[in-house]
Amino acid sequence: MRTGIVIDVSAADRARLEAVVADRNSPQKHVWRARIVLLTAAGCGTNEIMREAKVAKTAVWRWQERFMVAGVDGLLRDKTRPSRIPPLAPAVTERVVALTLADPPGETTHWTAAAMAEASGISVSSVQRIWRSHGLQPHRVRQFKLSNDPQFAAKVRDIVGLYVDPPAHAVVLSVDEKSQIQALDRTQPGLPMKKGRCGTMTHDYKRNGTTTLFAALNVLDGSVIGRCMQRHRHQEFIRFLNAVEAAVPAGKLIHGILDNYATHKHPKVMQWLERHPRWTFHFTPTSASWINAVESFFAKLTKRRLKRGVFHSLVSLQAAINRFLAETNDNPRPFRWTKDPDKIIAAVRRGHQTLDSLH
Repeated sequence: MRTGIVIDVSAADRARLEAVVADRNSPQKHVWRARIVLLTAAGCGTNEIMREAKVAKTAVWRWQERFMVAGVDGLLRDKTRPSRIPPLAPAVTERVVALTLADPPGETTHWTAAAMAEASGISVSSVQRIWRSHGLQPHRVRQFKLSNDPQFAAKVRDIVGLYVDPPAHAVVLSVDEKSQIQALDRTQPGLPMKKGRCGTMTHDYKRNGTTTLFAALNVLDGSVIGRCMQRHRHQEFIRFLNAVEAAVPAGKLIHGILDNYATHKHPKVMQWLERHPRWTFHFTPTSASWINAVESFFAKLTKRRLKRGVFHSLVSLQAAINRFLAETNDNPRPFRWTKDPDKIIAAVRRGHQTLDSLH
């Protein structure tokens, strides 16, 4: 017979234990541990406690001792147990990280967990744990492009200056075109979204023509001047410039921000610019279309109107674009630039230095 087992349950502890037993949401392991202590405090013997709690003798003894040492909190908390799998040696982890940062063997483009497990002699789950702990994701790649424009810094400061501190009595317009917008019709109607299932759309489609949207975003008030045209040559661009010229009030200077597309620098366009002295073109650095504010409008148009749209004809596509333009102009929001140009220039310089050191 065991000796030294003294269970003294206070009123507060008894209330907590009885609440655990009565709660239908309590884990069963907590319920039978609480019953062991309550039955022990009631003077029941080991065999009776085993029958009531439906556990083995060793379990009764273990949780009686745990309550004597740690109280009720000890019953509701499991002790940490050592892993049945021995931890990996630091050298193995270092080798996996070094291999991941190097190129894979042969003509393989990137490491997979299975390939790394085979190369390092450990399990796939161990490789995944090491990658997570070191923030490595060899299956992912992010695209980038650094501008090689020798006047990059000057152009960035010029354009950001127009965004942050526009000239007085002037309008700042971010101008660009979104070409080859396709009027796509699905071959079958999709299924609507419901609980447990997202909306569906067929992977194949029927093309019903394309259109090009010329747009000029007024960064001061957020309004957009837009025109849909069949092509995006210099003739269509000049027609769009004439539409913008007519829409901007007389007496206002116009600063247009454009990328380096050949149409924008066509000789006929330059001649048009000479005939309209209130216009000034500001060209973005090469490979830096992200600095053109109208790109954010194009992204919003694509996400909210075009990407999932179903258009049975080119006319319906153009009508949808025109409605989006009207909705934008009904509730315009001024464009606000927040990035420090000095940080942009420094980041591009660091990128070039890194590329030069690697290649």
